[in-house]
Amino acid sequence: MTAVQTLETDSIFERLRRGIEARSAVVGIVGLGYVGLPLALASVEAGFRVIGFDINSERVGAINSGAQVSTHIASSEMKRGLDTGRLEASCDMARLAEADAILVCVPTPINRYQEPDLSYVVSTVEAIGQVAREGQLVVLESTTWPGTTREVVRPILERSGLSVGRQIFLAYSPEREDPGNPSFQTRTIPKVVGADDEDSATLATGLYKQIVAKVVAVRSSAVAEAAKLTENIYRAVNIALVNELKVVYAAMGIDVWEVIEAAATKPFGFTPFYPGPGMGGHCIPVDPFYLTWKAREFGMDTLFIQLAGQMNVSMPKIVVQRLAEALNRTTGRGLRSARVLVIGVAYKRNVEDTRESPSLVMMEHLESQGAQCDFHDPFVELIPPTRSSPRLSGRRSQTLTDATVADYDAILIATDHDDVDYGLLARRGRLIVDTRNVFARLGLTNERIVKA
Repeated sequence: MTAVQTLETDSIFERLRRGIEARSAVVGIVGLGYVGLPLALASVEAGFRVIGFDINSERVGAINSGAQVSTHIASSEMKRGLDTGRLEASCDMARLAEADAILVCVPTPINRYQEPDLSYVVSTVEAIGQVAREGQLVVLESTTWPGTTREVVRPILERSGLSVGRQIFLAYSPEREDPGNPSFQTRTIPKVVGADDEDSATLATGLYKQIVAKVVAVRSSAVAEAAKLTENIYRAVNIALVNELKVVYAAMGIDVWEVIEAAATKPFGFTPFYPGPGMGGHCIPVDPFYLTWKAREFGMDTLFIQLAGQMNVSMPKIVVQRLAEALNRTTGRGLRSARVLVIGVAYKRNVEDTRESPSLVMMEHLESQGAQCDFHDPFVELIPPTRSSPRLSGRRSQTLTDATVADYDAILIATDHDDVDYGLLARRGRLIVDTRNVFARLGLTNERIVKA
């Protein structure tokens, strides 16, 4: 590198570094969902001007008007961000040229063959590449396999003629949002950051240090990518373990929840996980397959991860079988023509997200065996279109009343939202199959409540 080139490179890096430190840099965030929107608000609160990008024009309009677009983001928080004059949303990807730092928060699902689908990442980075300029920082936040930032994102960016690490900068920092958990917000969750050159690492860590309370710098983008997968695989494997224990202990007449409560009194060496009807959401059912897929490139089989996945995938069928057995005991006729009310179609408590929800899988299984299914969910008025359960799209949440509850042959507790009248269900339900142990937690027990 010549002296002129060194001076040019230093000026590009230093100009962006100073802009980040002064918070005069413009932050662009692509994807205004459960990750991008909280990150945008945290960035505004830190003093940055933020342009949020999303392909959903209705969502963009709602955000710009200050409407509440997510149950876990208060309308007052939205208003506070807009009132600063530093927040706006846009569908115009050409405006990415205005951003000094671009944070990519788009989905990374799997396809029908359980292989990574990076189409959203690729199309986003291609859009960035079309307007890329010197002195921009690009950070991928989407969960993906180790090597994606280096092997997929970097070559696309460099098609613009800009060299990563010299003229444009690139890093990876995985999202760690937990929607519905009031104990943690974007600003308080430590941020892992990794990059493959020193200047990119310095700029990315410098940016996030302005926004969140703690930054954890790692040696490379691949380490940061692997850290995110490890976090979610850890949960997936442990959930599979307690789901298997639930099935085994149930055969022995032992309550797995009581077992876990007893084991959790040990002050070391044990972390409690809890069983359920299966896994849902954007991460836990999906992310392990990213590592499984990438491991094959190195001739490795992730047998432990795959076994855990099989256990978790089997849980909806196991719950349906338990419900059928309970109906046989109480009515003598099983599932055929039985009316079943499913409580909760969101994948977890107190959120509206139905992605990969086991509730939808159980409804499909129930109806395939002749049952008629309705649902009640205080966070989901209509079941949205989904890839796996398109037939359920458009169904509407039922209102809970004494008369409607008593009219169902069985109530299936799939998601234990707080805002559900469990007392009413306990009083009027003919049969309740509880996959979340919510009635025991509330002290509502009777002979018509069955754990599953």
